[in-house]
Amino acid sequence: MQTSPFLRIESLTAAYGATRVLDRVDLDVRRGELVALLGSSGCGKTTLLRSIAGFVTPESGRIHIGERDITALAPEHRGTAMMFQSYALWPHMSVAQNIGYGLRMRGWKKEAIAGRVGEMLTLLQLEGYGPRPVTQLSGGQRQRVALGRALAVSPEVLLLDEPMSNLDYKVRVELRHELRALQQRIGITAVYVTHDREEALALADRIAVLNAGRVEQYGTPEELFHQPASAFVAGFMGADNAIDVVPAANGGWQAANGASGGGSMRAYFRSEAAQLLGQSPAGPGALVLSGTVAQMLYVGHGYRYRIRLPASEVWVHAPERIDQGTPASVAVPQEALLLFPLHEQRAA
Repeated sequence: MQTSPFLRIESLTAAYGATRVLDRVDLDVRRGELVALLGSSGCGKTTLLRSIAGFVTPESGRIHIGERDITALAPEHRGTAMMFQSYALWPHMSVAQNIGYGLRMRGWKKEAIAGRVGEMLTLLQLEGYGPRPVTQLSGGQRQRVALGRALAVSPEVLLLDEPMSNLDYKVRVELRHELRALQQRIGITAVYVTHDREEALALADRIAVLNAGRVEQYGTPEELFHQPASAFVAGFMGADNAIDVVPAANGGWQAANGASGGGSMRAYFRSEAAQLLGQSPAGPGALVLSGTVAQMLYVGHGYRYRIRLPASEVWVHAPERIDQGTPASVAVPQEALLLFPLHEQRAA
């Protein structure tokens, strides 16, 4: 994979009426890279994707693919192909006719279309499905057909707008791995919109976390997961606990319990990084929180507990069952704490 940008987005701003949806967004995607746009509803990720595709006209900024400035080009002249959340397949057409639709619109001859459609059917493991009506396919098969239609036109950049959100969990996980393997095998440059953190981590070379129309952080999955740049990113990447802390005498941290002072911070941590203290003592410098079990949920591989503290609540995983109302102490290793200034507000 080359390191220089292939798709470049420079200071892109877009609005719907008086509502600004994208605010001076900068982003670069290398050739052959899959970049995920991750964020909650309304953050601007789909608007950014549709701006690349040419379906949204930005107020300002530029979009380049290679050496071409595509900002003002019509969608069909950009060298992109979009795979939509709803698949957008023609219900009265067969699998082969749907895959070949874009080629027919480009004036390809029937023999060339048939050859290209055959390549797509083989690539997507849909051999023999060409004559079948798309209405007789499962959700996963329809997703493959929609992908085949997008790939058939040999786009320079493939754009995917939450293409797996309509599938059940098992199929979604299977197709996620298939899509990643296929993208790497054919080496296509792709931008993938999702609100699913797990999906972004599994699929992407790099992830852009969007918040209120801006890129909050852009980096590898490992960077975002272990080194979030803000409290927002920490929360969005699964640090589901937040508690105010102050420096402790042992060099670590202790719960502020409503008090504030020099060095006060907000600590984020994942529930699976904490442990309920039993016979084993807390490690050196660990944050120790004492409270009461307020809620217990069975999650298959153990239990998830909500622990009520004097000034807040936290969640923690544990393999053993503990009744509600039981006093409990939670230990969080110092290296698992993600610390941010108190003024940073978590909005994930």
